[in-house]
Amino acid sequence: MFPRILKTRDDQHLVIREAEASDAAWLLAYFERVSGETSFLSFGPGEFEMTEAEEAVYLDRCRSAANCLYVLAFVDQTLAGTLSCSSSNRQRLSHVAEFGITVARAFWGRGIGDALMDSMLDWAKASGIIKKINLKVRADNAPAIKLYKKKGFEVEGVLKKENFVDGVYHDLLHMGVWSEEIGDRSEEIGDRRFE
Repeated sequence: MFPRILKTRDDQHLVIREAEASDAAWLLAYFERVSGETSFLSFGPGEFEMTEAEEAVYLDRCRSAANCLYVLAFVDQTLAGTLSCSSSNRQRLSHVAEFGITVARAFWGRGIGDALMDSMLDWAKASGIIKKINLKVRADNAPAIKLYKKKGFEVEGVLKKENFVDGVYHDLLHMGVWSEEIGDRSEEIGDRRFE
């Protein structure tokens, strides 16, 4: 399934591949950079709480687990985005995954998030484990909500005043999609440009 070789909306070379333990150091640097580019992430500058060693262990464990995916998106050799998705190892919860996604500001609007989400949804369908995927998104993050709805996610609830940024409380939307609603995008992926 990986790597995936694609094109961005502006016709640049896009590669999506699984993260490796050796990516830990520069992934932490990437997270520190993107944490200052938007207030929509769940962490701000200096708040990503993993050490390089812990991140390497997590990446290695994720790569070997059937219920975990961690992918990186590169545009012409530059890290443009990340997506991680995993479910519990407990049998009663293993069918439900949650994911997080980032796209560096320099690459916003080029279809990177779209491509990362398609990769995740295809992986979930193929896993035989993941039947539902959940996410939380700030209620005022209209571009992200539009993308999630496009991919079949529905609002399942509102978490009032769940996020606190720069002295302001924000509501979060809890959204989810059931695997039967994901659909098959394998024919869509190919050499397409993401919209």
